[in-house]
Amino acid sequence: MSIEPSPSSPLRQRFRPLWWLAISYLLIGGVTRIALLFMSGSGVPMNPLYWAYAFGVGMAYDLLAFVYLAWPLVLYLWLVPRTIYLSRLGQWLLYAGGAVLLFGLMFVAASELVFWGEFGTRFNFIAVDYLVYTTEVIGNIRESYPLGTWISLLALATLVIVWLSRRGLRASDNGTRFWQRGKVALVWLLITVVTAVGIKGTYKDHSDNAYVNELAGNGVYEFFAAFRSSHLDYSRFYRSLPDDEAFKRVRERIKTPDATFISDDPRDLTREIRHAGPEKHLNVVLISIESFSADFLKEFGDKRDITPNMDALIGQSMFFDNLYANGTRTVRGLEALSLSVPPTPGDSIVKAHNNENLFSVADVFNDRGYQSDFVYGGYGYFDNMNYFFSHNGYRAVDRNDIAKGETIHHENVWGVADEDLYTLALKQMDEANAQGKPFFLHIMTTSNHRPFTVPANRVPQKNGTREAAVAYTDWSIADFIKRARAKAYFDDTIFVITADHCASSAGRTSVPINRYHIPLWIYAPKHIAPQRVTRQVSQIDIMPTVLGLLNFSYRSRFFGADIFQLEAGRERAFPATYEKLGYLHGPVLTVLEPQRKLEQVRPDFETGDAVPNTPVDESQVDDATAYYQVAAYLFKHGLLGRRKEDSTPVQ
Repeated sequence: MSIEPSPSSPLRQRFRPLWWLAISYLLIGGVTRIALLFMSGSGVPMNPLYWAYAFGVGMAYDLLAFVYLAWPLVLYLWLVPRTIYLSRLGQWLLYAGGAVLLFGLMFVAASELVFWGEFGTRFNFIAVDYLVYTTEVIGNIRESYPLGTWISLLALATLVIVWLSRRGLRASDNGTRFWQRGKVALVWLLITVVTAVGIKGTYKDHSDNAYVNELAGNGVYEFFAAFRSSHLDYSRFYRSLPDDEAFKRVRERIKTPDATFISDDPRDLTREIRHAGPEKHLNVVLISIESFSADFLKEFGDKRDITPNMDALIGQSMFFDNLYANGTRTVRGLEALSLSVPPTPGDSIVKAHNNENLFSVADVFNDRGYQSDFVYGGYGYFDNMNYFFSHNGYRAVDRNDIAKGETIHHENVWGVADEDLYTLALKQMDEANAQGKPFFLHIMTTSNHRPFTVPANRVPQKNGTREAAVAYTDWSIADFIKRARAKAYFDDTIFVITADHCASSAGRTSVPINRYHIPLWIYAPKHIAPQRVTRQVSQIDIMPTVLGLLNFSYRSRFFGADIFQLEAGRERAFPATYEKLGYLHGPVLTVLEPQRKLEQVRPDFETGDAVPNTPVDESQVDDATAYYQVAAYLFKHGLLGRRKEDSTPVQ
C-alpha cells in the first residue's frame, strides 16, 4: 500500500502525512459503511439509488469528520521545528502518532458495528448518554464481547497497515518556515469553523429510508451532533403554537368525564378526578421489564415458546394488547410511568436539572398512607434514577440495600439477577405490611439486557443470548408471583407488569411504530376479572388507569388518562426518540422534528413501514404540537411540581 502524492512544494511535502490519514480514514469509512449495509439486511432494499446516496453523501460526511479528527496531526505538522521533525526521533513520533490515530479510528469503526447491531443506528444520543456511565458501559462490553481479542487484532492490523503504507508517513521538509506552516493551520481552522456552523447532521436525512439516512452519516460526526443536541429547547427547535392556544387545546384533550378542572386559568391543567364509592387501598406492584417487546410473546407470533408463563398469564389478567411506549430508553419508560407526561426533547426529565418535587404517581399513593418504593437491582446512580425517585415521592432501594451475605444467584455489570431483585422487593413488601401500611412498589428489572447472562439451570436456552434472557424474565416473574402468593397480603395486591421500552428501536422509518409496541398485564385474581383490552393505549395512561381501577379520587395534573374513562376515538400515544416526537392517533402518526420540520404517515403496525398521510391532517399536527409544547413549557418553567393543595382529599 503506497500513498505518496507527488510533492510540488515544501508545504505539500511537510503536510503529506495528512493525505495518508485522509485516505486511510475514507477507506475505513467505506468499509464500515459496506459492513453496516450488510447488517441492515432487508432494511435497505436492493436499490442502486439508495446505495449511491448512502456512499456519496456518506463520503462527504466522512470528510467533514476528518476535518475535526485530523487536528492532532495538523498541530504536530505545524508546531514541530524542522530539525526535530526530520530527526530519527521525529520520524518515529510520526509513525507512532499515525499508528495511534489509525488504531483509534479502527476502534471507533468496530464500536460502530457493535452499536449498530444493538440499536440499528450510527452513534446517537444513546451513545452520548452512556459515555457518562463508563463503569457500566465498559463492564457491559467486557461481559458481552471478547474485548481483549478484538483489541489485539485491531492492534495487529494497525501495525501491518502502518508498515505497508509507511512511505505516506515519511517525514519530508524542504525548508518550510513556521509562519508558512501556520497558513495551513489557519486555513484548517477556517474550514473547521465554517463546517461546524454551516453544516448540520440532519442535512443527510433526505432519503425515505431511515437506514439509508443512517448509512449516509458518519459515526463520529453523529456522536458530537447528538452531544450538542442533548438539551433541546422545544420553543427554539420545534413547531409551536401560541402558548394560550396550545394550553387550550391540551385542556380540551385531557378532559374526561371523571375530571373537573379546578380553575378557569387557561394554563392550569389541574383536575379533580372523582369516583363514586369507597376507594380500594390495595397494594400495587408495578414491574417495568427491561427491553421487553410485545413480539416476544407467542400471542404476537413468536414461535420460540420463550414466554410460556407470561402467555398463560394473559388469560388470567386484564391484558392490553395495543399499548405503545414513550421512547427507546429506560429513563423514558420510568418518566412515563412515574409522571405520566409526554417525553420532552433531548434529556429525559429523569436526568434533567431541576427535576425535584414533581407531581408523581407516588404522591397520590403517599397521600393515602402508602409506602412508595422504587426498587432496582443495579446501582441507582445510573441514569440518575435514585436521585430522581428519592426527590419525587419514592424511597429509592437498590443493589446497596442487599446485605452482605444474602444469597445472590447471579449478577453482572447491570445488577443482580431478577429473582434476587424480586427477593429484595418482597423484603420491602413484608416490611411495609408489618407496619400496617399498604405499599406501592415500582420494580425495574435488568436481566433482559446485554450481556444476557442469567443464573444457571433456570432456562434451557443458551446463556448469554437474548432468548435466554427473555426466557429467564418469564421464569422469574412466574417465580415472583408464586412466592408472593404465599404471603398474607397477596389477595389484596395488584400486579402491573409492562416494559420500559422494546428490545430494538431500528426500522426503515424515523419512528418505526412496531418498535414501540409493549404488553401490559394487570393481575389481581381476587379483584380484577380477566379481559382483553384492544384500545390504543399510551404508556402514560397505565398508572392513571390503575388509579381508576382502585377507585381513587384525587387531584391530577397527569397528561395520561384512565383508559376506561376516555371516550372511544380519543386514544393517542407518544412514541418518540430523543429528538423526533411522535403523536399516534388511530392510524395516523405525526412526527415533529428539529428545525420545525414534521412528517405525517400511516404506519404499518406490524412492520413499522409507513406511507405519507395525504392530505396532512392539520388538526392532528396541532394536537401533537400542543401536547409536546405544553409539556416542555411546564417543565421548563417549574410548573410540573407538586403543590400543597394536591394532597387535599377530593370529596
